[in-house]
Amino acid sequence: MKKKISIAGVLVFTASLVAEEYYKTETIPLPEGEVMEIGSIALLPEEKVAIANRRGEIWVCAGAYGDDLSAVTWTKFAEGLHEPFGMFWREGWLYLTQRPEVTKIRDNDGDGRGDEFITVAAPWGINGDYHEYTFGSDPDKEGNIWTAVCLTGSSQAADDSPFRGWGFRVGLDGEVIPTVTGIRSPGGIGFNAKGDTFYCDNQGLWNGSSSLKHMRVGGFMGNPTGNKYASLQNVLPDPGTPQNKSRIETERKRIKDLVPPAVIFPHGLIGQSPTGIIPDHTGGKFGPFAGQTLVGEQTHSQVQRVFLEEINGFYQGAVWHFLEGYSAGVVPLRLSDDGTLFIGGTNRGWASRGGEDFTFERTRWTGKIPFEMKEMPITKKGWDLVFTEPVDPKTATDLSSYEMLAWTYIYQSGYGSPQVDLTKPLVTKAEVSDDGLVVSLTVEGRVKGHVHELNCSGIRSANQRSLWHPKCYYTINEWCSE
Repeated sequence: MKKKISIAGVLVFTASLVAEEYYKTETIPLPEGEVMEIGSIALLPEEKVAIANRRGEIWVCAGAYGDDLSAVTWTKFAEGLHEPFGMFWREGWLYLTQRPEVTKIRDNDGDGRGDEFITVAAPWGINGDYHEYTFGSDPDKEGNIWTAVCLTGSSQAADDSPFRGWGFRVGLDGEVIPTVTGIRSPGGIGFNAKGDTFYCDNQGLWNGSSSLKHMRVGGFMGNPTGNKYASLQNVLPDPGTPQNKSRIETERKRIKDLVPPAVIFPHGLIGQSPTGIIPDHTGGKFGPFAGQTLVGEQTHSQVQRVFLEEINGFYQGAVWHFLEGYSAGVVPLRLSDDGTLFIGGTNRGWASRGGEDFTFERTRWTGKIPFEMKEMPITKKGWDLVFTEPVDPKTATDLSSYEMLAWTYIYQSGYGSPQVDLTKPLVTKAEVSDDGLVVSLTVEGRVKGHVHELNCSGIRSANQRSLWHPKCYYTINEWCSE
């Protein structure tokens, strides 16, 4: 069944809060009368786009790349699935991760409807709790789908629902490998440009604030609730239980497999419900941030931008606000090779700034480069700030242009944490490179294990433009020796 979309009035709009000077966001009309709370997006051949909604349907859209979005059409491909969060196309099959399993579906007779459904693997349990979400990735470099399994009710490891709070690798042939423990309440899973796997965990038990976490093979992600399932397999040992009301940096010395959050997203300051994760693989077609990681945000209806670096085998880095003004809570993201960012939104059960119940939108770079901090690699003395265009040397060397705060969170079994152990690092020197693109900061008072808020609102570009986003938040897990 194909349904032609026709909507009275304006068919395409640009969200008022998105800086359309740099990025333009448009609404893609959805099938009339359908509830399309989007949990997954897959890119198909012939410029078609598939979405899976939280009610268990898969729809295929034609025309989502086109200039005239009133001409899009939709075909229902499948139904009866169980809240899929993660879907991709591979050699004629749509693979998806739904609550109870990884599934693959294909259309054998060419009528546009899926007619062959195969369970690839179902290694985790489910008892029907509303919060037993499972998020799945695309295949990694070795062909494995990574999954992040939410705890029952986001806080329990129910006896009849094994492996809640675990992460698995699932081969396309069905091989299952237990890979990480310690997950609480994931909001999305994906890769950085290097191909390493990350997921977003939300503030709650043993999570002082939401964060982007590296799913390091054999790693403990920090929440011990699901550790009791270690006895059900012989791959990963029980990593042990952290000391309640401690700090992540302290517990790293006690628990050898504990992987600290790569980038903490301070609650309320940089969103509060991070979701989908994708790398900008477009080589500049989506603006000047190629190679960085984009992270969805459900509650604030945003997309954040993350710079990651790996030091001594552990990831850390900085997060900036990036895009906002989406019409519903952002969950899945997809970036096409031509630089089109597809956004899926849903609000059911989760309030968001975007007041619509659901949305399907696309964002494209206009070609104009914003004045931004592009990268923030740590150095032995401080950080190098890399900008998208040359800075004004006068404002960039003025130490009053910089303000810093640093803090951490209580690592505890209770829900979340206030900011604690507050310090105020001091920028003591700022040197500008010959080309004006790099400012090298010397900073006194940095603290390992802390989030460092940097406010550069005093800096101007060489032609006196202000920074689009003057604040960022860098998490230090390891010191740079160079």
